[in-house]
Amino acid sequence: MDDATVQPPLGIIAGTGFYDIEALEDRREQTVDTAYGQARLTHGAWHGIPVVFLTRHGAGHSVPPHMVNYRANIQALVDAGVRDVVAVNVTGSIDPELVAGDLLCLDDFIDFTRARVGTFFDGSTPPGVVHTDMLGAYHPVIRREILEAAAGTGQTIRDGGVYACFEGPRFETPAEIRLARLAGADVAGMTGVPEVTLAAEAGLRYAAISLVVNPAAGVSDEPITMVDIEIALAESTRHVIAILDELVHSRATFGGPAA
Repeated sequence: MDDATVQPPLGIIAGTGFYDIEALEDRREQTVDTAYGQARLTHGAWHGIPVVFLTRHGAGHSVPPHMVNYRANIQALVDAGVRDVVAVNVTGSIDPELVAGDLLCLDDFIDFTRARVGTFFDGSTPPGVVHTDMLGAYHPVIRREILEAAAGTGQTIRDGGVYACFEGPRFETPAEIRLARLAGADVAGMTGVPEVTLAAEAGLRYAAISLVVNPAAGVSDEPITMVDIEIALAESTRHVIAILDELVHSRATFGGPAA
């Protein structure tokens, strides 16, 4: 569309298995300095609209989940003019009905992390102490956009899911997974929080696709191995990319989603 160049860039954040978006054209790598440290962004165009891509774990998966600088990442996207963010989280299934390759459009989370800086508002600088509402932290407008893109590509995706975030980098124990399941969690991961809470604090419209790659500890009798996870990723990443491609194509054709 003619006014595509004036659209705010769409932010895409991904982690394990998603280190590049090959469809990006006119790409430019940028290391950004923020008040919270550095972040690495890839700017480019997808179907003619601006996109800013951020891979959480850095080049070669060099940054473990508990050491990701989530505040710098979100601040860098804000500084780049991003307003809407689509994230991808690779997860283990807590719900035994979920199998490797299944997709969920998340709508809630539980935070089991312990040592992460989870807010921009630590009270030390203006505006001081701020309490941010987490109702709709996965923004309903962007969630609808993901669901419509999935339908447009024929990809099956569950409408809703609760993400339990653990500290990592170790996998969870069976007892921890049982606790998360009692709390209503469907999938487990290590990177979704505080990313989602920081996005809400920053005023970004953020939503996330969960890609299941393994049963969480105790859901299956089999041990969790990176080999199995990599096999599942190799078979399933294209489905996530297809949804993202359709979402971006719809934006290029019709503009961003209505508020």
